[in-house]
Amino acid sequence: MSSALSAAVSGLKAHQTMLDVAGNNLANVITTGYKSSSVTFAELLSQNIRGATGPTGNLGGTNPLQTGSGVEVAGITRNQTQGNIVSTGQDLDVAIDGQGYFVLSNGQQAVYSRAGSFAIDADNTLVDPATGYKVLQLDNSTIQIPWGTSMPASATGEIVMNGNLRSSADSNQATYNKIVSNSGFTTNSGANAANSSTLLSELDQWGTGGSTGYESGKILISGIREDGTTFENEEITWSADARMEDILDQVSGLYNNSVATLDSSGRIVVTALDKGYSQAQITGLSYVPGGTESLSLPSYFNYSAIGGNDSKTFSITIFDSMGEQHVLTGTFVKTDTPNTWDLVITSVSGETEASWDGYDILNDSSLNRRINGIEFNTDGSFKGLNSPGQSTTFSVRFDNNPTPQEITLDLGTEGEFTGLTQFSGQSSTAGALTQDGYGSGSLSSVNIDQSGMVIGMFTNGVKIDIAQLQLAVFSNANGLESVGNGYFLPTANSGDATATIAGTNGAGTIRGQSLEGSNVDMATEFVTLMQAQNGYQANARTIRVATDILRELTNLIR
Repeated sequence: MSSALSAAVSGLKAHQTMLDVAGNNLANVITTGYKSSSVTFAELLSQNIRGATGPTGNLGGTNPLQTGSGVEVAGITRNQTQGNIVSTGQDLDVAIDGQGYFVLSNGQQAVYSRAGSFAIDADNTLVDPATGYKVLQLDNSTIQIPWGTSMPASATGEIVMNGNLRSSADSNQATYNKIVSNSGFTTNSGANAANSSTLLSELDQWGTGGSTGYESGKILISGIREDGTTFENEEITWSADARMEDILDQVSGLYNNSVATLDSSGRIVVTALDKGYSQAQITGLSYVPGGTESLSLPSYFNYSAIGGNDSKTFSITIFDSMGEQHVLTGTFVKTDTPNTWDLVITSVSGETEASWDGYDILNDSSLNRRINGIEFNTDGSFKGLNSPGQSTTFSVRFDNNPTPQEITLDLGTEGEFTGLTQFSGQSSTAGALTQDGYGSGSLSSVNIDQSGMVIGMFTNGVKIDIAQLQLAVFSNANGLESVGNGYFLPTANSGDATATIAGTNGAGTIRGQSLEGSNVDMATEFVTLMQAQNGYQANARTIRVATDILRELTNLIR
């Protein structure tokens, strides 16, 4: 009888524990990162009334005769299944999708948590705002979010090119090459533009320097012909009654198939007579006086149109060292060599006005604005430059920095399709994809990516990596000891924490702007409540019946 009472009492205790666990689960049904627990029971040691016997002679064996002494709680197991991940929209809320724990510290010990509702304290440190525990990165240092930090400007140093240049085009797509001087010739103190019949002596740009007569000097001109051959310091001369057409005729004579004229503003224009690929350019123009006279000449020539069998123009915004924006414009032109293009930088807004003294185009390839011989393989992949002397780096000068700013064009990887390509198509799509410069800015917001990297976003559009969240994994996560606030400590049976980052060493990935919900299943817990209640009532009934029997026994004595 006493055995029945003690067994029933153990049953009451065990089912009370079962009720406690289920109640705690239901209490934490919306607790961030909470993992539900379940109870397992085990029978207590039975009492032997009679031992078992083996078969002997004509008698068979007998089984042991035992009575149980009750039940005990064998274990309370934490359910490690993934909780639902819910988007919160908060930049510093993070959830772990998979295994692992966030690592936090109070300066004396590290604790581990699945709850990733973080915030910034007054010292700009990433913390759990409920406890003040600081979130750690992989080297166990805390994470500082440098609000208000300014980022200096960075000059553009590389432009990545991408897209396709069509492999064929009809003759209508060819263009005339045309270059135009940066300044024009005028008469009557600028009231009129010079024309081909204007005498040189009538030009506003002409000066006698005190001479009483007409002094005959010479113009020295350097340039590049249509086929890429060069001429240097060719002399242009005239007589006392020379007109502008005399000068223009001599300029035209330096080219194979181009003519020099004056436009309505008095500027020199050199235009190809036929459409097609041309490298024609004037790279130097100076006057050597015959006496005291002088003649002011244009300082450089711009491309008005670039001659090619096909062409594709692009633009991209770049930055100087002060963070000022400039628009760079360039044009791809198809050459007469199969599968070969040139890239010409036609203009850069805000650039210091070019002069041949500063831009030695013939002798300094980095300052040349034409990248010659961009070749493609027959499968359309980028082949490289066809001349070892060619470079994809060029320079520009801006008013706020006298030092030339070098910019490299990344055209792609040779033999691959990662940058420029040449396939058949209705139109070309090649252009500038990205550039690495930016203006100054300040940190405006942060977010956390899948790897747990805290990324700072600045007002200039630049993103930088600030720190990376540390995650910890355990060989037996069920062996962790809960210490409240959603925190856990390792025990002898959990194994030591293995520090890692998201996505490695068995750790899950990070979901930004999200939190992991409790994995409590209310339906399961309600069933557990009923089971606990039924078990408790049954054991209580055992005690009642045993008590009634003891009462009957007592009544026999009376």
